[in-house]
Amino acid sequence: MANNGQAQKVILTCSECLSRNYSTKKNKTTYTERMEIKKFCKKCGKHTIHKETK
Repeated sequence: MANNGQAQKVILTCSECLSRNYSTKKNKTTYTERMEIKKFCKKCGKHTIHKETK
């Protein structure tokens, strides 16, 4: 199990079609706000902003 100080798994969701495409890790103590990354969505077929979900 991960401690609060270590990297934890987060899921990224497309802001347009709301499909959950990517999963990554982030350090929750260093970065407290939610991630927003521009990535390619396979369902939309274009680059869109992907936001962190629970």
